[in-house]
Amino acid sequence: MVLITAVRDYINRMLQDISGMKVLILDSCTVSVVSVAYSQSELLQKEVFLVELIDSIAVSREPMSHLKAVYFLRPTSENIQRLRRQLANPRFGEYHLFFSNMLKDTQLHNLADADEHEIVLQVQEFYADFVAADMYHFTLNIPSNQLYLLPAVVDPSSIQSFCDRVVDGIAAIFLSLKRRPIIRYSRTSDIAKRVAQEASKLMYHQESGLFDFRRSEVSPLLLIVDRRDDPVTPLLNQWTYQAMVHELISIEDNKVDLRNVGTVSKDLQVEVVLSAEQDSFFKTNMYENFGDIGMNIKKMVDDFQQVAKSNQNIQTIDDMAKFVDNYPEYRKMQGNVSKHVALVSEMSRIVEERKLMLVSQTEQELACNGAQGVVFEAVINLLNNDNVSDIDCLRLVMLYALRYEKESPVQLMQLFNKLASRSPKYKPGLVQFFLKQAGVGRRTGDLYGNRDFLNYALNMARGLKGVENVYTQHQPLLCSTIESIVKGRLRDVDYPFVGSNYMQQTGKPQDVVVFIVGGTTYEEARAVSLQNSTTANSGIRFFLGGSVILNSKRFLKDLEEAQGIARSSTNLI
Repeated sequence: MVLITAVRDYINRMLQDISGMKVLILDSCTVSVVSVAYSQSELLQKEVFLVELIDSIAVSREPMSHLKAVYFLRPTSENIQRLRRQLANPRFGEYHLFFSNMLKDTQLHNLADADEHEIVLQVQEFYADFVAADMYHFTLNIPSNQLYLLPAVVDPSSIQSFCDRVVDGIAAIFLSLKRRPIIRYSRTSDIAKRVAQEASKLMYHQESGLFDFRRSEVSPLLLIVDRRDDPVTPLLNQWTYQAMVHELISIEDNKVDLRNVGTVSKDLQVEVVLSAEQDSFFKTNMYENFGDIGMNIKKMVDDFQQVAKSNQNIQTIDDMAKFVDNYPEYRKMQGNVSKHVALVSEMSRIVEERKLMLVSQTEQELACNGAQGVVFEAVINLLNNDNVSDIDCLRLVMLYALRYEKESPVQLMQLFNKLASRSPKYKPGLVQFFLKQAGVGRRTGDLYGNRDFLNYALNMARGLKGVENVYTQHQPLLCSTIESIVKGRLRDVDYPFVGSNYMQQTGKPQDVVVFIVGGTTYEEARAVSLQNSTTANSGIRFFLGGSVILNSKRFLKDLEEAQGIARSSTNLI
């Protein structure tokens, strides 16, 4: 079962057996869970006439006893307390309580004590404690994502809360899959190890009965890795449709906010949905290169113009009736055309304004090829170019520092000084902090290794086939990790097991969940989707999850916030 189908199934089960008018009450997390999987029109079909956030419901407001309240919440202590207050002074005729994860016995007793009016008809656990961005990609949307960059001694309680949230999300995934995994983690990452150990403790000890599904086939694999193993991928400009929209405009819960984009028409200055579940054009093109998107949108515009012309030729009653029948589909098509034209037009403007094609060529050279002298000159030239933005200059210096941190300290210092002199927004020491967090000594896996010859050979092969694209040469580290799993070559020394349960494994796992503490990217989600499209060859289905979905802006923001916390902490070692 793919993730978004699992969430939709939970929502269907939640709503289908409750007849009559309903109000759906969510929290700040579950509103994201529901919104990416279910449209407003689908909720209306289920007789949900009102959607509210739990913290906006005042107990003193007018009673609405004709409505049945369907709560879908994370089982946090704050939500339990809000529920207790609302049950003490009920506004609705019936209360149906659903939780997105495991409910503690004490929480259940607290709710029972608060239900003095006996209006709670059911309490259930539906394990959807994650946001299913698409079929094989999920996120936890953790606001304090920067905490993964800090040692536990800096802020023990906050980092423990971060780990608890990650473990909760991972547990919900496997409860949805109805499987208990074998667990491995990145050797060099303290936080990946901690999450792995706490997940194992939960699944094999604290809640072992809940996770004991008694299946005979091989257990799935949970691999917990650290974003710092591959800090290159979230720093790069993207040139495939979904990843590019997130990098240049931003996607949040499968929605793109165009309200502050002055270049689009006023009727499009809204939040638009960008979901493969609801948009067939996006589903077909989300992984296509930017150049191909332009041609595909032109074809979509041409097709729409043909439909529009036919609709203008209304002469008979039959023509009118046909137009009315087809009008909703026509309006949907018109909206889709306008949305995608607006997105591509805005991205084209940004690409030209920031000279991103020029910047991206150097980024790809730094990520893939590594002719040091040539690349250094290219970076210097871009730092001297006033048309290149400060954030792009920062990313270039970071990419250079990652690639040559041990080889060229003099050149590196030149770049640091140049960056500081040209960019008033540059925070002193940020690149150095970045190297301490994600340099070669902190990484598991082979981020660069001996890739130069392999990349050269690959690019030559692409060139011979006529499909070489200088802007999409880079492959995330995740691709080689997936390949190692498929071939059974993931090294124990780099990715140790937790516990001894793995010793019972007799074959390759059918399902693999890779969780990146610190966040995923849409480039990595694309790699997973493409791999799954060839599962007939590998027999393994991959899922990708993370604490957030990153673009370079969010990645740099996390770094800056972590640097600020580290500087202000007296406990930092």
